[in-house]
Amino acid sequence: MSCCYYIGVDVGTCSVRAALVSPDGHVKYTAEENIQIWEGCVDHYEQSSEDIWRKCCKAVKEVTRDIDIDCVRGIGFDATCSLVALGRNFQPVAVNQAGIKERNVVMWMDHRASQQASRITAMKHEVLRRVGGVMSPEMQPPKLLWLKENLLESCWKDTSHFFDLPDFLSWKATGSLVRSLCTVVCKWTYSPSDGWNDSFWTAVGLEDLMENNYYKIGSQTCCPGRLVGGLTPEAAADLGLKEGTAVGASLIDAHAGGLGVMGADVSGHHLPCENQPITSRMAVICGTSSCHMAVSSRALFVPGVWGPYLSAMLPDLWLNEGGQSVTGRLVDHVLRGHAAYTQLKDQAEESGKHMYSYLNFHLETLARVTTHVEQLTADLHVWPDFHGNRSPLADQTSRGMIVGLTLSQTLDDLALLYLATLQAIALGTRHIIDAMREAGHDITTLFMCGGLSKNSLFVQLHANTTGLPVVLTEEKEAVLIGAAVLGACASSDYSSIQEAMRKMTKIGRVVRPNPELESFYRKKYAVFLKLYDHQKEYVKLMNDGHLEATAVYN
Repeated sequence: MSCCYYIGVDVGTCSVRAALVSPDGHVKYTAEENIQIWEGCVDHYEQSSEDIWRKCCKAVKEVTRDIDIDCVRGIGFDATCSLVALGRNFQPVAVNQAGIKERNVVMWMDHRASQQASRITAMKHEVLRRVGGVMSPEMQPPKLLWLKENLLESCWKDTSHFFDLPDFLSWKATGSLVRSLCTVVCKWTYSPSDGWNDSFWTAVGLEDLMENNYYKIGSQTCCPGRLVGGLTPEAAADLGLKEGTAVGASLIDAHAGGLGVMGADVSGHHLPCENQPITSRMAVICGTSSCHMAVSSRALFVPGVWGPYLSAMLPDLWLNEGGQSVTGRLVDHVLRGHAAYTQLKDQAEESGKHMYSYLNFHLETLARVTTHVEQLTADLHVWPDFHGNRSPLADQTSRGMIVGLTLSQTLDDLALLYLATLQAIALGTRHIIDAMREAGHDITTLFMCGGLSKNSLFVQLHANTTGLPVVLTEEKEAVLIGAAVLGACASSDYSSIQEAMRKMTKIGRVVRPNPELESFYRKKYAVFLKLYDHQKEYVKLMNDGHLEATAVYN
């Protein structure tokens, strides 16, 4: 295909990125634009759909400025699973008590609806089987219920359309109200075979969403990558592209990462997944948060893990999605909160290294008296649930723990805490894999992408803690590749999304586990699991103590 490109647009937590991608998966240009986040109060995170669209357009114009736009065959969007509220004329509706209409997006990581999520979980409705038995506050039903209960007049009654952010972008591009199965199945309880479940919406008190065949939240769906339409004249002008350019049904950002890594040809790399179906692979997409994607040919129900979702990522395959609510954000939080952070920042700048690279180097200097850097944390342990546990415990009340602190607050101590935090995240991945295997998944190889995958220590830790090889793709921006795959599939240049994945994804490097550390991590994992058990014991003791104290005073 001469003069042929596809555009992938990725809307992450903090920024919009766009890439111009060739048919063989080579990224020619990329661009990035920051987007605004408002934190109105604790656990409330909001954005603006208009700001996001403007930044999408700016990024797309940047990556296409040196090419003939006639060469762009298709465009695909992915985004965080945030909730967008629009009024009758598709104007923003405020999702905040301040009534600021610009802030019309409830972000994925917004936990304002924790109580609503707990109440929905307590109902034990049959649809919860597909979300690991527990409704997360990061899904849309509890957020919708919160809006109805807290902003009935100012938001709920004024909203004509609730979109998942990826579907908002495809609507903005094409005018089509068709929703992607990825979003409505994974975050809204939709079933590809049965549609919306009337009894669920009635039970939770959102029966008004059923009006006009669920018009407010979508009555038509299609598989990711399916053509939803061509760019409208308005959208084409905004993006600087040709009217009618094919737009593929969108994906949640983590799922786009799955498309961008899982289909790679592994021939000749001596990996356990070679000559095995794609069901032996797990995609680990690690950025602000982490997601763990695995597909199966039959429905597998995994306690505490979302799914099984039919055709939510790949047609006719069931998807299970584990996750950690904060990972990249947790590492930043740990570093910034330490007394030695300013010293770290200054020394990293002076050395010309990124802070993570500097810390990795510093750990090497500390490890001179030990066999392996990773054994420096034999007496320092972290439980990483500073924002609750998404998988496999599905416990939003879980909190972070650090065991083994001293009075010292030097740069050495910060480096060790950084290492222990990375290990905790990797052990959390092992915890998710164990739960999936117990339910029937046969996972033999990890395929990793996202910002944290650029940290060599983070990648090696995942190999060592899980005992599995980790595959990194040739192109670092795998999420953008996945978004471009959607545009390529919509253009009809490929016969299927699987074909587009194979031809647009290539292996760059394989990181294998170090067998010498198997015993160390077997012990470290045992400690990791006990940390949660102990935390639950502490909670029980405090609750029992409260009851005893109440009895005494009465």
